[in-house]
Amino acid sequence: MVDAIEQRCFRNPSRPGLRMEVLSYAQLRRRVPQPGFTRLHALDFHHLTLIDRGESTTTIDFVDHPCQPGTLLHVRPGQVQRLPHTADGEPGDHDGTLILFTPDFPARQPATTPLTDAPFGRVHWQLTPADHTLFRRALADLTDAYTLPPDHAPDTVRELLRHQLTAILLRVALLPAADNSPGGGREGPVAENEPYRLFRHELERSFAVRHQAQDYATGLGYSLKTLNRACTRATGRSAKQLIDDRIALEAKRLLAHTGLPVAAISHRLGFTEPTNFSKFFTRASGQTPGAFREAQAI
Repeated sequence: MVDAIEQRCFRNPSRPGLRMEVLSYAQLRRRVPQPGFTRLHALDFHHLTLIDRGESTTTIDFVDHPCQPGTLLHVRPGQVQRLPHTADGEPGDHDGTLILFTPDFPARQPATTPLTDAPFGRVHWQLTPADHTLFRRALADLTDAYTLPPDHAPDTVRELLRHQLTAILLRVALLPAADNSPGGGREGPVAENEPYRLFRHELERSFAVRHQAQDYATGLGYSLKTLNRACTRATGRSAKQLIDDRIALEAKRLLAHTGLPVAAISHRLGFTEPTNFSKFFTRASGQTPGAFREAQAI
């Protein structure tokens, strides 16, 4: 199977020069044909969604998340998603607001860096009624600014949108950090410790060639105990578990997205023997590579 995951690049059809778009869920349903809701796709931009009505399921990096009123979703560039859908694959019947934006559009703030720059982090929140109301107001203000005429002081409107979006991201950064979803972390204030931050950066660069936690600890100048303590504090998982999680995720992406033979994927991910890769993948996912690939084709 080739190209099971559709690649979607940012494009604002109504304002080509603006690196952000605000649209309703109804507009998204009209834009994306029905098969687009059942197919996996990867984005090169951020996708922030607040659901106000309706219930369904969304899939992000092969993990299912429930969607209902008050659900906030954040899909980052490079992550794989299936849009909110019902059990029979139909688009979810939702009211809600989506913000699509490129990584360089929001104003730079240290508190939002884990949201805008890190390739991983929490993707699903179920807001309290009070927080849901707060976010609805913030997104309504952003929508009002976005619907100003395109020729109405465009530079000023662009800056207004940048700063309103940044304010929304700051509100996201203030949300409770705990996340028990599979593969989820606890990005946010609790996760902001230097060993963990450096480790995640290095892991993203080196997961295909470095599989041992001790190698990362040595390269970063920490003891393995310090690195494990930092990772556990941030995510509840050890450094080795995070390494295995990242390798398994990349394997899933390659199996679902490309027609590469399992042996080629094994080599790309740094395994000396395809049998070792198959054992690793089966242990990590509960399926053989072939079974997982076949399941994604359905």
